[in-house]
Amino acid sequence: MHDRTFSTPVALTVGAGYKRTIASFSEMHEFLTEFPPSRRRLSYGAAVKACEAARAGDISAEAACDALITFAVTAGILWPAAQPAVSVKPVARGLGGYAA
Repeated sequence: MHDRTFSTPVALTVGAGYKRTIASFSEMHEFLTEFPPSRRRLSYGAAVKACEAARAGDISAEAACDALITFAVTAGILWPAAQPAVSVKPVARGLGGYAA
């Protein structure tokens, strides 16, 4: 079994806005094993099979990474690539300090 790393780590949303980065087969396997059974879909099984095949050297690391990304997208847990911009409005004067 090989524990290679992905060329680009995959960032996933876990919990209430926390990010977890998956960069290797062992991290992928650990994450998939811990993923709640009630939220697993068809793409989960494909990701598990891809992880096992990549660890055995049967498929490339990128193919396993792609399977993880597909699973993350369908499960709605892929961390957004761009962070949302926070905008701040100036407070209107003469309204008690609150913006209108």
